[in-house]
This record gives sequence, C-alpha cells and structure tokens, in this order.
Amino acid sequence: MATRNRYEELARAVSAFGAVKRGLARTLPVDCQGGPAAVLALVKHHGGMRMSRLAELMAVDMSVCSRHVAHTVEHGWIERLPDPDDRRSRILRLTEAGDGMLGELDRRVTESFSRHLAEWSDDDVELLTDLLARLRDSFGDCRAHHA
Repeated sequence: MATRNRYEELARAVSAFGAVKRGLARTLPVDCQGGPAAVLALVKHHGGMRMSRLAELMAVDMSVCSRHVAHTVEHGWIERLPDPDDRRSRILRLTEAGDGMLGELDRRVTESFSRHLAEWSDDDVELLTDLLARLRDSFGDCRAHHA
C-alpha cells in the first residue's frame, strides 16, 4: 500500500507540473509558443531534416507538424531547401533569425527559472535537474509508442 500511495502522490505532482509549463509558456514571445519553439529546438539539435523526421521527433501527425513548420517559415526562422538525395523533398534548416529566436527563448526561460527558483540552493536545482532527467530516461523514448 505504501508503494501505491507513493506513486499516487507522484502522479498528482506530475499532473500539477502543468502549471509550471503554463507559467514558462507565458514567458515566451506570443509568435513563438510551444509548437514553433519545438520545431526550432529540434532542427537546431538534430540539424537539417525532412518534415517526416521532424514529425516523428515531435510525436505529432504530419498535419500538425506542417502547420508549425509553416509558421516558422513565415517568420523566417526555418527555410525549406531542396533535398540533394530527392529533389521532390525538402530539408528544413534553421536560419540565422531562427537561431536568434532560439537564443531569445532560452534567455526568457532561464530568466523565469532564475526568478522563480531564486531561493533554491544550487544543490537543489542540480538535484531537480538530475531527477527530471532520470524520470525522462525511465520512460524511454515515448515517441516509439505514439499512435
């Protein structure tokens, strides 16, 4: 019974974490919220890629991915280049403006954490970071199970 209560409490804590995510989202520029921000971060991290790969990494349908990519292209943050292996396909690439927007996103999120966790010790912030990474690793690659 103790194990069940421990996991029930964890489930409540993880559910309540949505408030933290919403608070962080409020710090982002209005024109670069969750989906477009994820597009920029993934293309920066993984390099140029086809839209199908991006949709897989985002664990979303192609239509959702396409909408987010179109938004980033309209703002000049992502460009679509011909795929050298298949001229009918396009490779998504981060532009200089997109790299600048990512820098702005990082700055805003970092400042928000700095404000909200000002009274936390460095050790506590490091512990939280390590535990969140460990939690994520325990779930493995959730994209593989996305339907």
